[in-house]
Amino acid sequence: MKKTVVIDVVGLSSNLIGKHTPFLEQYIKDKNLGAIAPMLPAVTTSVQSTYLTGKQPTEHGVVGNGWYDHMDSEIKFWKQSNKLVLAEKIWDKAKKEDPDFTCANMFWWYNMYSNADYSVTPRPNYLADGRKLPDCYSEPAELRDILQDKLGQFPLFQFWGPGANIKSSRWIADASMITEDLYNPTLTLIYLPHLDYCLQKFGSDFDKISKELGEIDELIKDLVTFYEKKAANIIILSEYGIVPVSKPIHLNRIFRENGLLQIRIERGLELLDAGASKAFVVADHQIAHIYINDPTVTDQVKTILENTPGIAMVLDKEGKKKYGMDHERAGDFVLVAEPASWFTYYFWLDDAKAPDYARCVDIHKKPGYDPVEMFMSSKPRAAYKLLRKKAGFRYVMDVIPLDATLIKGSHGSINTPAEFHPVLITDQKLNNSNVQATEIHDLIWKALKR
Repeated sequence: MKKTVVIDVVGLSSNLIGKHTPFLEQYIKDKNLGAIAPMLPAVTTSVQSTYLTGKQPTEHGVVGNGWYDHMDSEIKFWKQSNKLVLAEKIWDKAKKEDPDFTCANMFWWYNMYSNADYSVTPRPNYLADGRKLPDCYSEPAELRDILQDKLGQFPLFQFWGPGANIKSSRWIADASMITEDLYNPTLTLIYLPHLDYCLQKFGSDFDKISKELGEIDELIKDLVTFYEKKAANIIILSEYGIVPVSKPIHLNRIFRENGLLQIRIERGLELLDAGASKAFVVADHQIAHIYINDPTVTDQVKTILENTPGIAMVLDKEGKKKYGMDHERAGDFVLVAEPASWFTYYFWLDDAKAPDYARCVDIHKKPGYDPVEMFMSSKPRAAYKLLRKKAGFRYVMDVIPLDATLIKGSHGSINTPAEFHPVLITDQKLNNSNVQATEIHDLIWKALKR
């Protein structure tokens, strides 16, 4: 099979390619530039799973970055086992045809315990005293040590949170090139998250994101130059474009006011008890899953949704079938926000009673996605917390604000203007300038077979 590399530049859309991305602006002149029709839900784990399987969430089961586990009665976000993807991945298909085929998965999601030959993914080291140290997980295990010896510790706190910046994407790019030289994989999948941060924080405000665009452009140039010397087929794509937003929707608060949520009080702070709630919302950018534990409130839930501004689509079972979301993991209803709106997970009515994790970067405890984790409420407060850390005292990095209006960009919907559609840049001739997400699998396969 032909050596192929797929570079996933998160958030890249055609409206961003121009004077601030000089390499990409020149590069696309000799390539086929297309767009990928936004799929539902247009969020990282679902889109990547579709790209790698050619299937919709109905078949591969990844209905969002997180969902409600009915068996555990828990909301779970950002899990990492590849077994959660319930369809054949492209590397499994390739191995059946070519026993010499190998794959390197560099930070695409659900990266643990797959049949990919080489892989690296974020994996913090949680110590017994409560500390969280930057680290990563790899297969083979020694690859982690090789990479961190050469590149330094994986910059976890620059991968997500208030400190997110180009350092994490640079580390991933450098790690990918080292892995290429070590193992010579047939297929390499590279994830560059950099634009995700600034676009959700600032939208398409070029006064604030031009530097970020230049940084990712330079990084793409380095990767393309490197892999061209390896005579690899190169595919550059993104999972979604990020549209301007200004209207957060606090559906769990509305459900609470209507007596549907069960709230527990612990140490004076409030926690959402999903298993004991009559109905609740799992928010994921511009998508929300409504789970109903008590069927008698279904009509009440419908009425609430019909009267809540900012909701563009309410998908019942037939709607979920139509849009490829009919899977047992999905909510009883799946909501899509209007273009300028997005869904928060917030369920408290008084900030003084918000759970302790609300003011922390804590992607696994929060019962929904929280983009406000990219902001910092107070730099002096953060500095004080870091001083406590250095002095050896216990500390909690509770520096995240509770103001959802800070967010200026979001994604997840299929109802986005064409200039915000995810891009596709390839040598291959495109029969349609607006490719379906399920077709990306076949496009990668064709590149491998050239």
